[in-house]
Order: sequence, then C-alpha cells, then structure tokens
Amino acid sequence: YPQITPPVVKISASYPGASAVTVSQAVATPIEQELNGTPGMLYMESSSSNSGGFSATVTFDISADPDMASVEIQNRVKLAESRLPAEVVQNGIEVEKQAASQLMTLTLMSDDPKFDEIYLSNFATLYVLDLLRRIPGVGRVSNIGSRYYAMQIWVDPAKLANYGLTVQDLQSALKDQNRESAAGVLGQQPMSSGIDITVPITAQGRLSSASQFEEIVLRANPDGSLIRMKDVARVSLEASSYSTESGINGGNAAVLGIYMLPGANAMEVAENVKKAMEEISQTFPEGLEYNFPFDMTDYISQSIHEVYKTLFEALFLVIIVVFLSLQSWRATLIPVVAVPISLIGTFG
Repeated sequence: YPQITPPVVKISASYPGASAVTVSQAVATPIEQELNGTPGMLYMESSSSNSGGFSATVTFDISADPDMASVEIQNRVKLAESRLPAEVVQNGIEVEKQAASQLMTLTLMSDDPKFDEIYLSNFATLYVLDLLRRIPGVGRVSNIGSRYYAMQIWVDPAKLANYGLTVQDLQSALKDQNRESAAGVLGQQPMSSGIDITVPITAQGRLSSASQFEEIVLRANPDGSLIRMKDVARVSLEASSYSTESGINGGNAAVLGIYMLPGANAMEVAENVKKAMEEISQTFPEGLEYNFPFDMTDYISQSIHEVYKTLFEALFLVIIVVFLSLQSWRATLIPVVAVPISLIGTFG
C-alpha cells in the first residue's frame, strides 16, 4: 500500500524551574531557528509549559525517509546546543520519530491503597515502559503522569539566610557528595617489591535514602561544628513532580501513551503490545491490573469486518437475484464462480 501518513519527528527538552516565556525564549527559539528549512519539512509545531517542558513536532513530506529525517533533525538540534542553557543540555534533548496520532492508551490501576499514583507511575517506568519500547513498530511510549519517585529537598529560606548560605551552596554540596567516584587501587604496579596483593578501594557512591541526604555537610565551621542539610531543609522521598496527575474513572492510575513508527502496521503493533502485556502482567504484584481504555485498532478491525460483511452480503444478493431471475441453479453457478475470480483480479 502507498504511504498516506507523513513522517513525524518529535523533539523534547526540559528546563527545570523555568516559566513558559523563559522556555520559549531560551529553548524554543534557538531550536526552531536551526530546524527551520530542514529538507523535506512541511511544517513545525512547538509548545512550552510553565513546568519547564518544551516539545516540538516536525512533519515531513510523505516521500521523506523517516530515518533520514530523524538524523537530519538530530544534527540540527546539535547545532543549537551551544545556544541553549547548560541545564537543558545536561538533562538531555530527545529526538524520536513517531506516527502523528496515538495508537493505544495503556493504564495500570489498582484498588489497593498502598498502590498509589506515584507507585503505579514508577512501576510502569521501571517494569513496563522499556519492554514495550522494544516491540517492533513501537516508536515511543510516553508516561503521561510521570510521577516516579525522586528525592525532594524542601529548603527553609529563613534558616538558609540565618546560616549565611545560598541555594548555590546546597547544589554544590549535592554535586560533591552525591556522585560516583573512582577511589583508586592499593598495591598496583609499579610498586616496591614484597607486595603480593592488589586491592581496589571502594567508596560510597550515590546516596539512596533520605537520612543519607540529611547528613550532607554544607559547611564546616572553624570551631569544628558542621552545618548539615537537615539543619536548613526537609528531605523526603516522594513524587518527582506535582505538575501533572493521572487517573481513570476517579481512581489512581498510571497512563502510558503508545505511538507507532511511521509505516508500521497498526494491527500487528497493537497485537504484539497486547501479547507483551499478557506476559508482563504475570509478574505484577497481587492487586495490580492493566487495561486499554483507548485502542485505535478497534475502529480499524471493525471497518475491516464491515468490508467483509458487505462483500458477502453483496455476493449473496447476486446469487439470489440470478436464481430468482433465471430459475436455474446451474446458471446461478456462473456468478458464484465469476464474482470471486473478478474480485481477485481487481485486487491483483
């Protein structure tokens, strides 16, 4: 069949703490200026949000190769990186090819109170999202709620000012004391003779609990006293963002949007996604279930069913009309054989 859906490439970036106006000026403008004039591009659409998010979709001509279009966009975004804020480049800029419309919506839900929205969203990110991305024909899987766990540090500005500290001091302490470091090796060559063993030095890497983050040292005073994170801030493990929520039918749910690659067979992709979810659900905790509240292939399958239904109804009516007109079963055999053959010839 000929291609009827134009290839679409999506660009996503994040500027934490920035308003929509700031994102539009600092992120959207440099990227759009580089994307403008991309070979084969039909039009471009972008949006900036007050949560610091930026997304742009570039639609190409039907004859364009989706892979080459994605590479061209990637190269042009790379040219814009020198004009973007460091935080945006550090967080990463995603470039993905996908179909223009959403194929399916998958929800993970539970009636158990312990499986709240944050747990469901985090579970979907860790155990479902990556597996679905590996299915042939799936272009992108988006966690619409994005409520996975993160370590939140809530700073008290009064205490911060009282100790003569700034937010920059907290950020510097976090970078210095929450990272993976190569501590070195004891006894490595060249060393003096008599050492028969080499021992790698293992140092504590990234922190993993709220109590560990609370013990981060912000400043050491001349008298030997220490100012720690817990003295100026409250640390807790909770949702990474509160700008979005997801649910279904009034209950908590993790919502995943599934998009397919341009040119992929929607029926095959949907079938493979459903088979994959049947396998993945075998490892779900008790009380957790999934559902597909939206499936674009339902309309497609019903349309195909109606085509078959109309085809057989037309064939049946032709046979009945010929039989009633000629009153001969022998003459009726002619359209019975001719109609299928003519249809095969037509489709051929």
